Amino acid sequence: MKQKSHNYISNLTRKRFHRASGATALATVFALSGNAFAQDAAADANNGNATQLAPIVVSGQSSDASDNTTVAAKKSQGATKINTPLVETPRSVSVVTRKELEERGAQDITEAVRYSAGVQTGSYGFDPRFDQIYIRGNDVTTDGDYRDGLRQPYMNYAMFRTDPYALDRVEIIKGPVSVLYGAGSPGGIVNKISKLPTDETIREVGVLYGTSDRAQTMFDFGGRVNQDDDSMLYRIVGLARKGDTNFDIADDRYLIQPSFTWKPDDTTKITIYGSAQSTETDANVGAMIGPDGNVLDYRDSDPDYDYQRTKQQQVGYQFEHEFDGGFTFRQNLRFSHLDLKSRYLSTLDWVGDVAQRYATAIGDRMNVFQVDNQLESKFNTGAAAHTMLFGLDYTRMSDSFAYGMDATTSPAYDFDIDNPTYGVSSPTPAYNFSRVDASLQQFGAYALDQIELDKWRFTLGGRQTWVKQSTDTTIVSTDTTTNDSLNKNAFSYQLGALYLFDNGIAPFTSYSTSFNPVTQRSASGSILDPTKGEQYELGVKYQPPGTDILLSAVAYHLVEKNKPVLVDPLTLVYASLGEVTNKGIELEARANITDGWDVVAAYAYNHSEITRGDDAGNAPAVTPKNIASLWSNYTFQDDSAAKGLTVGAGIRYTGETYTSTANTAKNDASVYLDAAVSYDFGAVDQKYKGLTASVDVRNIANRRLTVCNEGYCYLGQGRNITASLKYRW
Repeated sequence: MKQKSHNYISNLTRKRFHRASGATALATVFALSGNAFAQDAAADANNGNATQLAPIVVSGQSSDASDNTTVAAKKSQGATKINTPLVETPRSVSVVTRKELEERGAQDITEAVRYSAGVQTGSYGFDPRFDQIYIRGNDVTTDGDYRDGLRQPYMNYAMFRTDPYALDRVEIIKGPVSVLYGAGSPGGIVNKISKLPTDETIREVGVLYGTSDRAQTMFDFGGRVNQDDDSMLYRIVGLARKGDTNFDIADDRYLIQPSFTWKPDDTTKITIYGSAQSTETDANVGAMIGPDGNVLDYRDSDPDYDYQRTKQQQVGYQFEHEFDGGFTFRQNLRFSHLDLKSRYLSTLDWVGDVAQRYATAIGDRMNVFQVDNQLESKFNTGAAAHTMLFGLDYTRMSDSFAYGMDATTSPAYDFDIDNPTYGVSSPTPAYNFSRVDASLQQFGAYALDQIELDKWRFTLGGRQTWVKQSTDTTIVSTDTTTNDSLNKNAFSYQLGALYLFDNGIAPFTSYSTSFNPVTQRSASGSILDPTKGEQYELGVKYQPPGTDILLSAVAYHLVEKNKPVLVDPLTLVYASLGEVTNKGIELEARANITDGWDVVAAYAYNHSEITRGDDAGNAPAVTPKNIASLWSNYTFQDDSAAKGLTVGAGIRYTGETYTSTANTAKNDASVYLDAAVSYDFGAVDQKYKGLTASVDVRNIANRRLTVCNEGYCYLGQGRNITASLKYRW
């Protein structure tokens, strides 16, 4: 595959510079669940014991604790902000529970979500700097990153990172969600739910060792402060990791995450939390493009010179108080700070087989304040039961970005592909090129009404959003500064309807819109118009009463207008692409088939097309038509000679994609195999109760496929093995 041979400023902005068997298995899961539980349902009906599903039950910020013991979650915290049962929510939501995270041994967020329908990872190859995720053909990496219902924002380059060990679950809410969350990607959001205090006593310590000398220790403690008093709870989670990954890319992390809950009475609860995290990886993880335009099996940068170091801190609280008369007030507040420093090398030109490289340095600092106020009211109008949510939220963020380079192509930076050597030790360039100081404020007022009318469930929501942003760009060499400011407002709305049959079948339909201001500039220097999105959904969910099974099938039509696309990497000029349309279907199953046997299966077909603007009629880059996955996990039961043993295996398929919107070359389709095995020593001998060993293997066949995206190419990750030992008591 031939691509551009010059990687100018190859890493200035992450977003643009670096980057059949499943369907059959899913149908099998549908058939198994239908056969297994149709017989039980028929027997109950014959005995006059047909199960009736309970009406809508909503609660505050915490999801059902039982979700941690199954792969089929019952509720979603983020889809409605009032913890509605998934089978009663008229929109597509996938939830990755704590149990699934542990079964698959997920080590980052992309590993956590990649067995979910309609979710694509690896669009920029192996890139541990950012959690790069697409939903329904839309990049949600920067605009759809949420933690505990508040966005982890992006402005210029730096992004907040989240470790899955610090989480209880991950929720993927698909399609526009601007009514509840304001500006955002039309593809949806990934809402990560933190481990917070519970009444359950938690004591866990563990060690992990893996490929490329990856070594990690972790701990998780929580429960009551005083065993005789359930009004004060605590949780503290931490980890320390040191090691490399493929291609000598660092993956070091240190995390501490304490939290405390106080419940002075049955109507009031406040949880105060914080986290501090330090992460180091590499800044340029792209592949080198040879003098003939072919992708080489070398990194463009030097691992001894290259680094990206990020320090982030977050502190906040979640407050809830129930008033008489069916009113509940909640406030979710957080302050976040992030500081990033990076440097790397990039190829400028070739002299024979010698790459002449130059050095780049980036500094980025961001501060974010967010608060979301919610008032929930329950009331009836005739036969209709309402759960009404009113909200006011506010976000203020500021970012200072600096960029510098040493473009002298010093011989110290040269790389000879006939005699590859590493160890560049030159100094970091000064921030001598540009500085960008940006600020953004968002204020939103929203309302959402969930209506229960017999077996019908309706959602009606609307939101007015006001956004104010300002950007000062300074060219250091001339000491000239230009300012751009933008004030925008938009109204977003959503509608949904669902009918809940007694047997657990729930057909639904929904419509939703989105609004998202952008920071990219046109050739004239002005900020581009915001993107706007809308989605139609038609689907059905099935949750057999009394089971840990959730099946879903959905068809959607999703349109995004005013999408920005980079047209000049030297001047960072963007243009509004016009309109991109995604039409597709998704099938998903999360099920406990029998005691000890869990299955997670997904298939998505997505036809993505540029319907207006440049390259109209073509497909966007790195957008596959087909994605499929299947994970099966079995724990041998107490009556088995292999009791205590758990085995799991998975397969992931991603179809071929175009390398650019010109649609002149393609990335190959990929198939990856994963496996996991664990052993509970306590199942055999009670004196070892709580001691568990596990081994997880990702990409068993060691397939290293290169992914190219708009002229830049990224190496794929090879086989990755981790072994861990945990003790819980």
